[in-house]
Amino acid sequence: MELKNKIAVVTGANKGIGLECVKMLLEKGATVYGICRSGCSLQHEKYHCLHADVGNQAQVDAVMDGILHTHGAVDILINNAGLGYFGMCEELSLEQWHEMFNTNVSGIFYFTRRVLPGMKKQDSGHIVNIASIAGLEGYQQVSGYCATKFAVRGFSDALYKEVRDFGVKVTCVYPGSVKTDFFRHSANIKAHDNMLMPEDVAAQIVYALESPANYHPVNLEIRPLKPRG
Repeated sequence: MELKNKIAVVTGANKGIGLECVKMLLEKGATVYGICRSGCSLQHEKYHCLHADVGNQAQVDAVMDGILHTHGAVDILINNAGLGYFGMCEELSLEQWHEMFNTNVSGIFYFTRRVLPGMKKQDSGHIVNIASIAGLEGYQQVSGYCATKFAVRGFSDALYKEVRDFGVKVTCVYPGSVKTDFFRHSANIKAHDNMLMPEDVAAQIVYALESPANYHPVNLEIRPLKPRG
């Protein structure tokens, strides 16, 4: 896909992988709508920072109503917003469990269902869902987070088969540990320089977006080479 003048929506756009995706899409000439829960860390003539909690359907519909009213359709959706809580299963609160599923799973559904009609109508579009290697294998003390990312994996796998005949691509990305503030809820794991860099993960996402029309990157697993140094 040629990214110049394309309309892109990126959730969790204020930091980490989401912010780096926004920067690279802008460099390519796309018009980008960043969905953030608060604040706005970037200013650009083709960037629009919109505030919404991705786990709140009413807020998602409100921002998408505005985008679709202006442009009619979205070319790119990067479902990046996500969070995780660490701890033994019985230690997770119900609030933490529901927040993870609302953000990591329901949020993807809310945005995807709004962009698909326009993508199908124009016979093109690309949806990128950011999962995790925790969606490929389970890890102790992150059972709730793993459950959400396995859900993202299943949703993405079914969705790409559902929409490929309509010219729409779905790519699921499985990063290993990334140097972001994701680990702020962990007492034992701290971000360090041997983790993946968010800009490197974003570069791979943009590479997938720029793939030829009949080339469909379905799954992208990325891990640090020497995760412990």
